[in-house]
Amino acid sequence: MTTGDRRVEIEYCTRCRRLPRAAWLAQELLTTFEQELTELALRPGTGGVFVVRVGDEVVWDRREQGFPEPTAVKRAVRDRVAPGKPLGHSEK
Repeated sequence: MTTGDRRVEIEYCTRCRRLPRAAWLAQELLTTFEQELTELALRPGTGGVFVVRVGDEVVWDRREQGFPEPTAVKRAVRDRVAPGKPLGHSEK
């Protein structure tokens, strides 16, 4: 696993005012994966975008999957940066 594989990016639509949602999700991911992630970036975008990437891989796209529940994103990130890591109560 390279350092880039442990970088998460949340791209959000500025016109849709999605910064609070992106920041909240970032906080959830940083709290859960504080030892596993090397970086978490918030990337402003437009056009209704809300995409979560680990490295170069899209793990959540609002256009295909709707707005994410944090547990679903945590699972997707976990499967790439810390397979087998228990997510505690959020996994139930």
